[in-house]
Amino acid sequence: MDADLSCLIVGCGYVGSRLARRESARRPLLALVRSGKKATGLQSAGVPTLRVDLDAAPDAALQPALAAAAGQAAVVYLAPPPDSGTTDPRLATFLAQIEYVTPAVFVYISTTGVYGDAAGALVDEFTPVAPSNDRSRRRVAAEGATQAWCAARGVRCVILRVPGIYGPDRLPLERLRRREPALREEDAGPGNRIHVDDLVTAIVAAIDRLSAHGVFNVTDGDYASTTKYLKLTAAVAGIEPPALISRAEAREQIPAGMLSFLLESRRVDNRRMLADLGLQLRYPTLQSGVLASFAEMRQTHEAGTT
Repeated sequence: MDADLSCLIVGCGYVGSRLARRESARRPLLALVRSGKKATGLQSAGVPTLRVDLDAAPDAALQPALAAAAGQAAVVYLAPPPDSGTTDPRLATFLAQIEYVTPAVFVYISTTGVYGDAAGALVDEFTPVAPSNDRSRRRVAAEGATQAWCAARGVRCVILRVPGIYGPDRLPLERLRRREPALREEDAGPGNRIHVDDLVTAIVAAIDRLSAHGVFNVTDGDYASTTKYLKLTAAVAGIEPPALISRAEAREQIPAGMLSFLLESRRVDNRRMLADLGLQLRYPTLQSGVLASFAEMRQTHEAGTT
């Protein structure tokens, strides 16, 4: 275990902010953010921040601060690639900023989309990647760039491949309120998800376990379809479930980007995560995670109105 290792979090959106708030009381930490609003929110919670625009050219003025934060530290990279292209120039910009620094470990958060469509079959960390769209190709390129950068410097490298992330304030409520249709049960393939708190726990385990290296799938192992997810969320929220349509109808009614996501089908194996990261999932089932998410949202709302 290496619980005293300092941490540099690159990208503090939904997951990064939750990680920063949890770990800031436990270890020295710096969060890289893009917006002043995000910086203000984290600073109010006691999280030190540094504003960096990874779409801009490397800033020499920032290099001393980044070097001090990354050297012999845990770097957790959560910033998404741009929305176009097949590479990740944002990652390249960051790596250029810490070119002469040696972190203790580099944790890159990727996606299970790199496996492509497996027609519902089980995939594990040894399954060859087969990205079917540029979004996933960017992630494959970023994984390779991270691994090469770490190998050249002798840095422990961990790639966490993550499916759909859900949790408080990250449930498909707006989609349900828009009355968007869903595939009928017999046409809906298996789904893969992880509750945000279990993902944060996996990231911390990747940092603290010195034996952890290579690729890990981070998923709960509950293969409930998107249709079941939507119906469960609707039931708990007390709103109308989605209308169910066939695949033929979906090709006419669902936008191409969403349809490609729905039609990609695979079951992602999480056994290496459980064994080698020693993870005990807090929310191993979709139902337990959705119920806990609503409970936290209600608690937050009640606290804000008192």
